[in-house]
Amino acid sequence: MKVSDFDYELPEELIAQDPLERRSDSRLMVLDRKKNTITHRHFRDIGEYLNPGDCLVINDTKVIPARLLGVKPDTGAAVEVLLLRNHGDNVWEALVRPGKKLRPGAVVSFGDGLLTGTIEKVLEDGNRLVRFTYEGIWEELLDRLGEMPLPPYITHKLQDKDRYQTVYATHEGSAAAPTAGLHFTPELLASLEEKGVRIARLTLHVGLGTFRPVKVDTIEEHHMHSEYYELSEEAAELINRTKAEGKRVISVGTTSTRTLETVANVQAAKAAGEEGTAEHVTWAETGEEGFMPLRACSGWTDIFLYPGYRFRVVDSLITNFHLPQSTLIMLVSAFYDREHVLRAYETAVEERYRFFSFGDAMLLL
Repeated sequence: MKVSDFDYELPEELIAQDPLERRSDSRLMVLDRKKNTITHRHFRDIGEYLNPGDCLVINDTKVIPARLLGVKPDTGAAVEVLLLRNHGDNVWEALVRPGKKLRPGAVVSFGDGLLTGTIEKVLEDGNRLVRFTYEGIWEELLDRLGEMPLPPYITHKLQDKDRYQTVYATHEGSAAAPTAGLHFTPELLASLEEKGVRIARLTLHVGLGTFRPVKVDTIEEHHMHSEYYELSEEAAELINRTKAEGKRVISVGTTSTRTLETVANVQAAKAAGEEGTAEHVTWAETGEEGFMPLRACSGWTDIFLYPGYRFRVVDSLITNFHLPQSTLIMLVSAFYDREHVLRAYETAVEERYRFFSFGDAMLLL
């Protein structure tokens, strides 16, 4: 499949630059895959499509203020460092700008010397390993000096950091928000639980690899960057019970979806006597049909879901509208099909939906 097969025309003015005042006021496009229909609602109406016993799976990762602006003390040149992954011992993998001037040994000062970073190594993909030195508590310094790492298509300054967090964000570690969850309010979640909808939490720390452009012509040649995930025993039990009762697992976002399908693939591979990894395990390789109960686990995933993949766990999907030719629109196309998804995107443009991180949502039933 060609990357260009997942392209669509998007007027720039439809890219949402600011979050709505109230999260659940965003619009909701409902795609019914059985009826082949499109319905236009608001996100606050989503409870009408969820039934008692269904399980909503949310990603409780928390975005860290990972964008650090500093200077090179020797030249005064401005430097930007975007934290991607904590390697421990005060060493972080990071994107740096300008990269050519930040070779091993280069020093960057942040906050008039409150925090100092030294480039230790240049990795194969151009990322850097940066060792930080400071006095005090790292989290407090980062909160003081760091900015939210908003995607490059958002040019407005975010006034409230919490609006780039879900209301249930708990475990710090993401460089980007799981944006499908931004539409939920505490009141909406409470109303769903009162209705009998189960809510299972998992964690996937979102890296920028998910959002990087696909630079190959055919999608099968693209490789995702690894991201860390955790599925608890409690969440696995809720999902297993839901499946056993014939109810639906509704995944909130592509990150929750990738985590659930990773866990299912790894465990199916192990059951088949193969090495349990997340890399492109297929139905044919495992020889398993149907749902296999999930178990608590953690690890790293680079799973890439594109058309042809058969979903093991997820029955319905809540997601935002994604960039043209992105791995995320490919995932949604795998869940429905490319033609219907692109037609829905054309409808969203015609109906003036808001796109991307602070934009509107889609529910695929």
